[in-house]
Amino acid sequence: MDNKVSKQINDIVGDNVKKLAQLFPSVVKDGEVDFEALKEELGQFEEVGSEKYELTWAGKKNAKKIAQEDVFGRTLKFIPEDSKNADITENLYIEGDNLEVLKLLRQNYYGAIKMIYIDPPYNTGNDFIYNDSFEMEQEESDIAEGIRNEVGERYIVNTKSDNRYHANWMNMIYPRLMIAKDLLTDDGAIFISIDDNEIDNILKICNEIFGETNYVAIFPWRKRTAKSDVPYGVSQDFEWILCYAKTTSFKCSIDGKKRKYFITEDFPDKPWRIHDLTKQTTASERPNSYFTMKNPKNGSEYPANPNRTWAITQETFEQYYRDDRIVFPGDYSFLNISKPALRYWKEDDMKKAGDNFGKIAVSTKLPDDVGMSQDGTKEITNLFDGKIFPFPKPASLVKFLCKICTGREDIILDFFSGSSTTAQSVMEMNSEDNANRKFIMLQLSEVLDKSSEAYKSGYENLCQLGKERIRRAGDKIKLEHPDTDIGFKVFRTANTNIKWNSIMNVGQLDVSQIESDPDSMDFMPNTKDIDVVYEIMLRQRDVALSESVELLSDIGSRTYLYASSFLVCLETEITEALVEKIAAIDPLPIKFIFRDSAFKDDIALKDETFRKLRALVERNSGENKPTYTVEFI
Repeated sequence: MDNKVSKQINDIVGDNVKKLAQLFPSVVKDGEVDFEALKEELGQFEEVGSEKYELTWAGKKNAKKIAQEDVFGRTLKFIPEDSKNADITENLYIEGDNLEVLKLLRQNYYGAIKMIYIDPPYNTGNDFIYNDSFEMEQEESDIAEGIRNEVGERYIVNTKSDNRYHANWMNMIYPRLMIAKDLLTDDGAIFISIDDNEIDNILKICNEIFGETNYVAIFPWRKRTAKSDVPYGVSQDFEWILCYAKTTSFKCSIDGKKRKYFITEDFPDKPWRIHDLTKQTTASERPNSYFTMKNPKNGSEYPANPNRTWAITQETFEQYYRDDRIVFPGDYSFLNISKPALRYWKEDDMKKAGDNFGKIAVSTKLPDDVGMSQDGTKEITNLFDGKIFPFPKPASLVKFLCKICTGREDIILDFFSGSSTTAQSVMEMNSEDNANRKFIMLQLSEVLDKSSEAYKSGYENLCQLGKERIRRAGDKIKLEHPDTDIGFKVFRTANTNIKWNSIMNVGQLDVSQIESDPDSMDFMPNTKDIDVVYEIMLRQRDVALSESVELLSDIGSRTYLYASSFLVCLETEITEALVEKIAAIDPLPIKFIFRDSAFKDDIALKDETFRKLRALVERNSGENKPTYTVEFI
């Protein structure tokens, strides 16, 4: 019984090596990649010349390295006082550097996010970007200068005068997109709002990360009507929304005009529609389709147009007639047709379209009702009774993107959530179609300018504003749609609660301290049990942070059940009575997690305890043989 809860959240390199070994077993030897062998597997032998087409910039290698580094010593702390309907909601709002948070979420939400929408800094020369490498001793001066927030997270103004102006921005966005790809479902996609400043670079970056074959489209979004006071006399009225898919499984669609199907006496159980039976080809282009169609029932003849022939040949016509797929003028009094038409059965349409039945392809020309910047400003002004946030995207725009690609239970992530437009959009969508989409908002607690309307209204940082917008928008939705989930659980990045290196911990503590305060051996000072539970859950695959946490008070004062599947026992002593109660839980958890220190370094006691647990579980389960694992912290 030596299974330990891993202190490592991300092992991106190890995961990639395993994937590579599955594809090309011969290139992975003793856990190491033979790159020469890999090249040969890919058909790359001697390359003539050293030059090749590639995207590079100052700092790219480090950006890749940063994406693959783990976040040792960091966790997410649950903030119940900032949350809303925390016990029942499935939505999340997480405060912190989004690179760090994305890494922390990687285990829980790997391949789970259907849609990502981000509106990152555009690199205009005036906006903040995240700085992922800095010296900690600069903290006090950084806060004073306004380039580090109150919890020590750092951001900088990227000015155009900087000789690494574009490189700085690319180094910021690259690792975040790398991790974002891992979070997407196989049929998921990312939408990125951007303007002209970095459109070229973001396209190249996305081609590299997602693959050129997974480029979906660029949606031009009109943000404003033309201005007169502009450089060169040209008003830049459009921004761009890039869309890249995780794989070719991604599909967009939108509700189309409802097709009219007929139910007639001759086919009472088979609704049908008609379709034009001609094609835009000439007699010389398609001679086999240039014939006179004859109605066998009355002998009426319908010659082909030499400039627009039939869409079928004579042979196909005869087969279709036998299959009742040809409709002639006069067959049905309600049809006003002058030439034969093709009958389509509704059941065939449904079979062919599958889940997209009744849907049509999406145009890159966005509908007018997605709104412009002024509409986004109106939305937030109406919520706050004032122009409290500059240039937010309209919720109607994000709603449209959600509408074309998400299902009723999907998760939508925004890791530059700003004023929380995406959260409002998801809630409004759910209220309109009675669905249960979930949102995850990530935002750095960026300090607001003291001269801004938001700061004057009492909001010191962007997270305070974003959370308040969700509350106000949710309350408004709740008035007409009381069943909509308008809640959200708030988490904030923090230092670890767990002393992962127990040997080092023991060396730092004396016996009397351990006896008087057993938690001092395992946990940081002032650590709450709930924070330990969530930190452990960050290391579990496919377990949402929105799941419920239940204190099993009938078992012990510090035993918790997470998502009805994970038992986290933080008791300082494991007794026989406790083991008996745990073994009787129905349904049985899939994993039991205990404190190593609860067994006082007595290996025999640990082994005996879990032999007893196994025997009790088997007795209680009867013929059923439940599977479970045991881990220790």
